[in-house]
Amino acid sequence: MANTDLSTADIATRAIHAGQEPDPTTGAVVPPIYMSSTFKQDGVGGLRGGYEYSRSTNPTRDAFDEQLAGVEGAKHSISFSSGLAAIDVLLRSFLKPGDNILLGNDVYGGTYRLLSKVFGPWGIGLDVVDVTDVQAVTERLSAKEYAVVWVETPSNPLLRITDIEAVVSVAHQHGAKVVVDNTFASPALQHPLEDGADVVVYSTTKYIGGHSDIVGGAVLLDDDDLYEQVAFLQNAAGAVPSPFDSWLAIRGLKTLDLRVKRHSANALALAEHLEQRPEIERVWYPGLESHPGHAIAKRQMHGGFGGVVSVQLAGGMDAAKRFVAGTRIFTLAESLGGVESLIEHPAAMTHASVSGTALQVPDNLVRLSVGVEGKDDLIADVDQVLDSLRG
Repeated sequence: MANTDLSTADIATRAIHAGQEPDPTTGAVVPPIYMSSTFKQDGVGGLRGGYEYSRSTNPTRDAFDEQLAGVEGAKHSISFSSGLAAIDVLLRSFLKPGDNILLGNDVYGGTYRLLSKVFGPWGIGLDVVDVTDVQAVTERLSAKEYAVVWVETPSNPLLRITDIEAVVSVAHQHGAKVVVDNTFASPALQHPLEDGADVVVYSTTKYIGGHSDIVGGAVLLDDDDLYEQVAFLQNAAGAVPSPFDSWLAIRGLKTLDLRVKRHSANALALAEHLEQRPEIERVWYPGLESHPGHAIAKRQMHGGFGGVVSVQLAGGMDAAKRFVAGTRIFTLAESLGGVESLIEHPAAMTHASVSGTALQVPDNLVRLSVGVEGKDDLIADVDQVLDSLRG
């Protein structure tokens, strides 16, 4: 689609065509993997297409960045070797010792670990607040100066919903940037930059990659100066994805829209079913009217509510552990967003690092990453385990 303006195209069209010009030499419709660490120069400083060394730039990585920026509707995309690498470089690019971060009280355990155990000793202050409570955020911002308000929505693992536009309004009044981790929603369902966020971050390992075969991350933003700062530090620190991982991310992103719609439909059907099971104490899914953030999610998310469902077992931690050990289609494993369904016990797995903190999760909580299998098969799988818990 050479010379075609994709800015107004459907997200599915952008995902397939942005940054994906056919190879000019062979006409291959899938861009090649440039597995080269260095590039021949036509004389000293005579770079072909600006390529010199793959830590700095690589054609495959550039193709993915252009594709992801097109899908997000962002001016800039910078891909990384992992989601945490993206967060690390982003924050170090503009924070300095003495600055403070206001963090949501339900976030990925690895994010909290990085901020508390690495940024804390470096001199960055960290406070926790319920970011779904705009009044609580306002009170914190009024009482103390913060450089960043960090938001996950839907959050991990309790799927809390934050009104991005409302939090942005308050944060910007107090001079704070808002960073939104949009991993659970993906750009197929939610666009925080359109709601005023300064930066969006992803673990591209999850829905963007979509096949549980890569580890990656990304930072998306419109601010030119901040982009230059992040790009400089990434090159200086070397937190880059490989050409092959970039190519796999390109492949995954092309089907994101299709997959996320199926993930969302399956997750909603499963959540509605689980609400009827007496073995389940509480179902957390923003697509349910019983969810406290449902109205905001319905306005803020478009085309579905994501593929993650969290439940609390009436039988406590023992029942939760028996539940995750007894499924046949759901695989007991960390991570989420792949085509296959996964199940885990956050308190002992992905969120073990927040035990004893304000972010500690209930020990009877189970997180299900609902895949794209047949929904009736997934429902039957959880039913056979729940039936066994009655004994």
